[in-house]
Parts: sequence; C-alpha cells; structure tokens
Amino acid sequence: MACQALSTGRALACKNVMGGIKAVYFADYGSLGDLTITNGEITAFGGTPAFFQFDVKGSSGLEQTINSSRENGTVFYEQTLTLVLTKLDLATQEELINIIDARPYAVIEDYNNNYLLIGAENGADCNGGTISTGVAAGDLTGFTITMAGQEKLPAYFVTPAVLQAQISASAAAPTQITP
Repeated sequence: MACQALSTGRALACKNVMGGIKAVYFADYGSLGDLTITNGEITAFGGTPAFFQFDVKGSSGLEQTINSSRENGTVFYEQTLTLVLTKLDLATQEELINIIDARPYAVIEDYNNNYLLIGAENGADCNGGTISTGVAAGDLTGFTITMAGQEKLPAYFVTPAVLQAQISASAAAPTQITP
C-alpha cells in the first residue's frame, strides 16, 4: 500500500526563468501566528510580524536539501539561505549580530516573483559566515552569512500580496540601512 497516492505528472518547463534572489525579509521568531495555508501556499499570517527587508544581488541564494532515511522512516528538508551583503558598515554589522543571535523567519523573493518562507515552524539559525575586507581590489568587502532551517516540509510559497500588505502595515516597512 502506498503512503501517498500520485496525483499528476509534469511537462517540460519553458526557458523563461532566472536564478537568484533579490531580497530577503526577516521577521522575529514567534511573530507569524497561525498560518493559513491553502494548497501549499501561505495566504494569511495569524500574527502581526514586522518584516525587515535586506536587498541582495549576485551570490545570494536559497537551496533546499531533501534528507530522507528509509532505515529510520524519516524525512526533513534542510533550507539553506546564503546571504551576501556588499560593503562593510557598522549599522549592518550590528543588525546582523541580532539576526545571528536570534532564530528568525526569512522570506526570500526571487527573480521570478516567488516568495518562499524558510523556518516556518522552527525558525532559521545562522550556522556560519564571514566578515571580509577582501585582499585584491575586486574582492568582496562585506558580509556573508548562512542561515539554515530544518523543517518537515519544503519552504512554503507565500502569496505576494499577503507579504506586501503585511510589510505596508508594519512600522518596519520604511526602515532600511543605506550603507
């Protein structure tokens, strides 16, 4: 007997997407409240999270690794966010210390207008990073941090209008460091 019944197939996708992420929105752990999830997508937040936007470009990205053990009967998804912030500055360093010490939620916005929530149940922990001045003239001078969430399910898609409405309603909406 199958654990899950298959429900559909998948056609070959067109070549009309672009890799990478353009922004990450962090919110304090515990602030989302009960999530309304419809067909695998978050359509409402039960709480009133304040989201803080970090704009990124280039080497930032989200990878999700499926970890499955037939022997133990377990499966979980490792959600790994790599965040590269160019230019060293004190204000960013101070805010990153807050993120590193906490276990926030993170919503990533990719270049295809997808929004994905990592750490939906357990939050995301910082598990490493660097603060670098670079060596050569063209090297990164800035911050690289890696956030990881371990969840029962892959990152939920978030309805864009729901996230934007929450950002607009939040006192955090206009707050952003300009390095």
